[in-house]
Amino acid sequence: MIETSASIRLPFESSTPSIARTKLASFLTRHDVDADVIDDGLIVLSEMIANAVSHGSPDAAGQMEITWSIAGDLLELSVLDAGTGASLKPVDFDEDSLSGRGLAIISRVADRWWVDMSQGTRVSAELLLA
Repeated sequence: MIETSASIRLPFESSTPSIARTKLASFLTRHDVDADVIDDGLIVLSEMIANAVSHGSPDAAGQMEITWSIAGDLLELSVLDAGTGASLKPVDFDEDSLSGRGLAIISRVADRWWVDMSQGTRVSAELLLA
């Protein structure tokens, strides 16, 4: 049986988005997810992790928790770091902006996204599979 969800803990480092993208792409390929949805999911997950590394905090083990699942017709993605108290809102940017694009990209690519700060900072997003 193929698992429909995964949760991994990865180091709080700039190399983590690449590692997570490889694992997510493999998971989605095994589930015969459309290539466009895979591409969008990889973009969203990369931005979520990059934002956590840039603006969040690692847990006591120096890691973050990354989860994904397929639930019905949705791909659900989530990144949890130990940071608290940040303001997470997309900002406008232009083609010359060097930073600050992450949440705006997530907002444009994901069908829905939200933040839960009840235990650290968890940024979650959903993408339609069809």
